[in-house]
Amino acid sequence: VNRCKMPSYIKAKARKVSATTKLPKTLRPVQKKFQKAPTKLKAVREVIRDVVGYSPYERRVLELLKLGRDKRALRFCKRRLGSHSRAKAKREQMALHLRQQRKK
Repeated sequence: VNRCKMPSYIKAKARKVSATTKLPKTLRPVQKKFQKAPTKLKAVREVIRDVVGYSPYERRVLELLKLGRDKRALRFCKRRLGSHSRAKAKREQMALHLRQQRKK
């Protein structure tokens, strides 16, 4: 008893599948951005940040965070950076900097 509702010519066509070899996965440039940065690169970025300091908009975000105006800081970052997720990341980065300063 054939219980399949497909016509026989489609079933015959569906059975004939040629063997394929899987290609190795390659990362797109966007995906490379989200990989973990090497420790040497992190150290270099940290030294550059210490020497150069923060840009004017980042200093303003730090001031807003010191005053406890997190939502305003997020809105300001969003206006400057263009997207909500980037703004959240920047605000978190600035908050981390303030926490580290308080520890010292």
